[in-house]
Amino acid sequence: VRAGKEIREMLRWASAWRHPHRGLGPSSPSFSRVPVAPSSSQGGTEPRPVPLSYRLLDGEATRPPLVFLHGLFGCKTNFNSIAKALAQQTGRRVLTVDARNHGDSPHSPDMSYEAMSQDLQDLLPQLGLVPCVLIGHSMGGRTAMLLALQRSISMRQFLLTNLVEADGRFVWRVNLDALAQHLDKILNFPPRRETYSGPSLFLLGGNSQFVLPSHHPEIRRLFPRAQMQTVPNASHWVHSDCPQDFVAAVRDFLA
Repeated sequence: VRAGKEIREMLRWASAWRHPHRGLGPSSPSFSRVPVAPSSSQGGTEPRPVPLSYRLLDGEATRPPLVFLHGLFGCKTNFNSIAKALAQQTGRRVLTVDARNHGDSPHSPDMSYEAMSQDLQDLLPQLGLVPCVLIGHSMGGRTAMLLALQRSISMRQFLLTNLVEADGRFVWRVNLDALAQHLDKILNFPPRRETYSGPSLFLLGGNSQFVLPSHHPEIRRLFPRAQMQTVPNASHWVHSDCPQDFVAAVRDFLA
């Protein structure tokens, strides 16, 4: 509950800045240059994938690559330093991706974990990155969970990183309308019956309230081989608060 309130507060704060600003003068209407994808959610049909923006670091093609998925309001650059470090230390290819309605990826009125999973199911084979190791934070972690289950493949300063300048005005890169409309879907993992029998690591911040002990039984039902590891003194943003501990945990998991 507390975590949901924090996310809703972040969205309300971002919405208050919906209109772009030019210097200290009054705001005026502007349009984002982020591409907009048409809606395709119709009864009984799978979401239409959108072409995601990504960055791929080269490495050994014989080893499963690492795929990083950011959280709500994030973007692929959140993992820049960690992606470079793991590419150098493991020799693997490393992919960072902007989710739909985030970063440089297209905006779409469709915003659900099913849609985000479908985007990756379209992108990863195109890049020759299947099978892979999925590493997701928060919303990205839930997307990784759903994708694994489906296919069995292996505050303010933060918000301001979503402001970009266009024609002398600041506009949001994130699609606030779609995020607000589907926030309840983002805050709750969709119910699934199938399980993922492969290894998985759930890395938790010791000071975070996003994953509670009451969630553990369902996690272990869906992911029977799940490892639960806590990083002391880290908040919800483990990779930002304790990057060395995060990299070490990933390397140990891959070993």
